[in-house]
Parts: sequence; structure tokens; C-alpha cells
Amino acid sequence: MLTKSQAKKKIESLRESLRRDEYLYYVLDDPKSSDADFDRRMAQLKEIEAAYPDLITPDSPTQRVGGAARQGFQTRTHVPPMISLDNTYSFDELAEFDRRVRELAGRNQVDYVAEHKFDGLSISLQYEDDLLVRGVTRGDGITGEDVTPNVRTIRSIPLRVAEKC
Repeated sequence: MLTKSQAKKKIESLRESLRRDEYLYYVLDDPKSSDADFDRRMAQLKEIEAAYPDLITPDSPTQRVGGAARQGFQTRTHVPPMISLDNTYSFDELAEFDRRVRELAGRNQVDYVAEHKFDGLSISLQYEDDLLVRGVTRGDGITGEDVTPNVRTIRSIPLRVAEKC
């Protein structure tokens, strides 16, 4: 177990490296660390902050999702916030995730669809009267970039959705 002084130093070191990696990944689109390494350091930071909650600061990488909106795009606020899922690296963590989902859903059984993770962009698509009206990136989870004109060029995204049956 770390002393508070050691924890403070380790937290600052982890925050600095994570912020650098977030900037490279989200702003410059030029990641230098693997997802697994980033996730390992983020988990370590969360663990130390949980042990020393008085050392948590609002600017800690643990206190947000994604990155800041890039300048030059109009921004939109997500209502509700567009959160991200945590990573899972063990069967125990997966079982705990399933328990929370079933509890929140109020059901004993929940069906899942799993796919390989591909790095890319998370977008909230909004339709009004069956027509695509807006595509907004996750950004920081609260505010994202309005990329509707770009989204309209992606052939696999429908510009119109079918009526409900």
C-alpha cells in the first residue's frame, strides 16, 4: 500500500502520461500507446484515487469520457450524457457487469450481442420524423462535435429509418 505522499506522486505521474496519450489519440489522431497499456494505467489511477479520494481532482482523466471537442466544429450538448463502457479483462468482471445490467433492466435474463472492438468514432445519431437530422461525436460525454455533413457521406448510415411496425 502506498503512503499518501507516494500516492500523490504516482497519481501525478499517471495523470501526466494519460493526458499525453489522450491528446495524441483524441486530438492528433496519432496514438503512441496500446489500448491495453492505456487501460492498465487508467485502472491503476482509479484504484489509487479510490484509496485516496481526497486526491481526486476535477481535471483527472478518471473524471471524464473521451476528449474535448476539436475547434472548427459546432458543438452540441448530449441529453442525456453519452457515457462510455469500462473494459473487462476477467470472467469475474464480466459476471459483475451482467449482474449490474440485469439489475438496472429489472430482468433475470438479458440477451447480448458481442463484436470485436474497433477503434474509431462514437456518434450519437438523431432522427426526427424518420429523417437523420444530426450526428454528434461523443466528445467529452457532455459536449460533442456536430459532424452531420460528414455522417451523411457514410453509406451504411441510413438517412431515413423505416416506420415502426
